[in-house]
Amino acid sequence: MIPVTKTYIPSLEDYNSYLKQIWQGGYLTNNGPLSRQLAGDITNFLGVPNLELLTNGTLAIQLTIKALDLQGEIITTPYSYVATTNSILWEGCEPVFVDIEEQTYCINPELIEAAITEKTSAILATHVYGYPCDVVKIQQIADKHNIKVIYDAAHAFGVKLFGESLLLHGNCSTLSFHATKLFHTAEGGAVVCKDTEVSKRVFLMKKFGHVGEDDYLDIGINAKMSELHAAMGLCILPKVNDIIASRKESSGWYDEQLEGCSLQRPAPPATLEYNYAYYPVIFSTHEIMMRARQALIDNGIGPRRYFYPSLNTLPFLKLELKRACPVSESISSRVLCLPLYTGLSKAEVAIICGITKRTLQGRVTQ
Repeated sequence: MIPVTKTYIPSLEDYNSYLKQIWQGGYLTNNGPLSRQLAGDITNFLGVPNLELLTNGTLAIQLTIKALDLQGEIITTPYSYVATTNSILWEGCEPVFVDIEEQTYCINPELIEAAITEKTSAILATHVYGYPCDVVKIQQIADKHNIKVIYDAAHAFGVKLFGESLLLHGNCSTLSFHATKLFHTAEGGAVVCKDTEVSKRVFLMKKFGHVGEDDYLDIGINAKMSELHAAMGLCILPKVNDIIASRKESSGWYDEQLEGCSLQRPAPPATLEYNYAYYPVIFSTHEIMMRARQALIDNGIGPRRYFYPSLNTLPFLKLELKRACPVSESISSRVLCLPLYTGLSKAEVAIICGITKRTLQGRVTQ
């Protein structure tokens, strides 16, 4: 089986060296030395301020909504993983879906202002597949209407725009360090905050709002990263540049072998330094995509319909929240992410591309 992704796993020797430190020091959680080291190392690697490590990327979004005191309506994208919408709903806010751009698959800034009402408190946009939203236009809109901006940057670890980390834009950017990501801690996440006071509030909220033995200063939950997860991150962070380089090479093989095919690909800006997090392709019709998907599965290859469904169509949404988003609905019905991970061979890419091209030509073979 060639899966859509494989978790990068460090050597046992490297991981055990950190486990020895944990056993010797006796710290398993509660902002231990490895967690503090990892937070500092990631901050330096990315070139960002005010980074707080968390249990996962979903809690990162939820705590950010809380820390920014958001209420009412949050304008968001229908083209993302369900965690983006769920976090808004979980925190008692209403998602207001705005359709996406045809070329980037990110939220369309030209449609945002029309969706703003007196109840709007923020824009929560996703850097889809690690490709950037139009951060300049979105910030101009936010400043004009005095609302906050959060970026779901789960796919954007290591991405740079205009020579700087993409995570520097907006009030906050949230990260996922799930095992499927190019940098991971098995389970984990983080928030990058422009405002130090917001970062301090996230820090307090992730530890029950509790300081010392007796002081309970704010409502909070348990969203701390354990030392065992931080140890995984410390093993992998030094390998990130190599991981990105490997994924870039594999993406180049796809580009070469799928050149000239009737497949749409994202159109990144010229100033982007990409991390090659995913390799999405958009087919001309839903039917052709499904035939290609089945042909790949029949040959032991596991692509993924990522993202599907369009979030504005989720079955548990109230009817009034299900705004039509025709571009997102169309893209989500035609997208496949092809396998991409460290260790994927050129021969495996050739097999995947061969099956895909035969499907496009109407020749499906097993």
